[in-house]
Amino acid sequence: MPHLPDVVLWSVPAFVLLTLVELVSYRLHPDEEAAGYDTKDAATSITMGLGSLVFDALWKIPIVAIYSAVYELTPLRVPVLWWTLLLMLLAQDFFYYWSHRGHHVIRILWACHVVHHSSKHFNLTTALRQPWTTWTVWPFYVPMVALGVHPAAIAFCSSANLVYQFWVHTERVGKLPRPLEFVFNTPSHHRVHHASQGGYLDRNFGGILIIWDRMFGSFVPETERPVFGLTKNIETYNPLRVATHEYAAIARDLRAAKSWRERAGRVFRGPGWQPVPVRRPSAPEERSAGTGAGAGTGTPAQSPAAPAPRPSAEERERVA
Repeated sequence: MPHLPDVVLWSVPAFVLLTLVELVSYRLHPDEEAAGYDTKDAATSITMGLGSLVFDALWKIPIVAIYSAVYELTPLRVPVLWWTLLLMLLAQDFFYYWSHRGHHVIRILWACHVVHHSSKHFNLTTALRQPWTTWTVWPFYVPMVALGVHPAAIAFCSSANLVYQFWVHTERVGKLPRPLEFVFNTPSHHRVHHASQGGYLDRNFGGILIIWDRMFGSFVPETERPVFGLTKNIETYNPLRVATHEYAAIARDLRAAKSWRERAGRVFRGPGWQPVPVRRPSAPEERSAGTGAGAGTGTPAQSPAAPAPRPSAEERERVA
């Protein structure tokens, strides 16, 4: 296995320089409509980023053990050459799309990813607001290991993907030329992803490429100005609460759940999922109401037991 550089470590100076440039740009050319910078919010984002380095190092121990076991069991081997590395980057970005999408639509996964969306600001420090519980990400890349990609190569590709996404967390860059906007994830596309408006929720999951969203129906262009944050924001700058608030909300919901089916829904259904209330007729005349004209049509008005519709994206609450 050839030595691959630590692209995150090598990119730290660029992170610092670009953040300073963006900060100065707001001072010299303020934008009243932009979310801009807030000192406490930026400090929280940076703290979350530093904390993620520590926790990621701990999570890597069992994850590397699992990847190594799978790699030893598979007879396949993919050599690390310049052209195979490009294919690995493409494959990693594809699996990143599904990991990212899964972390939006399954609540126990969202409890990890919600950290990254918890800021009401959108600037380069927001890119550093990373979760401390990334143990939910590794299963999505097992297919790459099973196909013979060395775990170190996957780590390199994941780091490259993460570094690329740093620059798309800004309001200071407008829309780019159409060919770039069509293929790549850009600040415009990622602003949509971080927005809390109903039409923007759960869209534009791509890491480096936006073509996956176009292929799988999750792409939305930026039209109206985004409002950043959660549909129900957390009013705290405490890093520990930022990192764990959705896990705490899940625990509260599990304690209040009335059945195992509801408990499963609270964990594995989407954020904001609510169990369908059981509507029982309370009087004899209600029990016989379905025997008249129109009986058996199955419409909610004529069938008291009809299930309530699943909450729309606009109605979803992502935190307790």
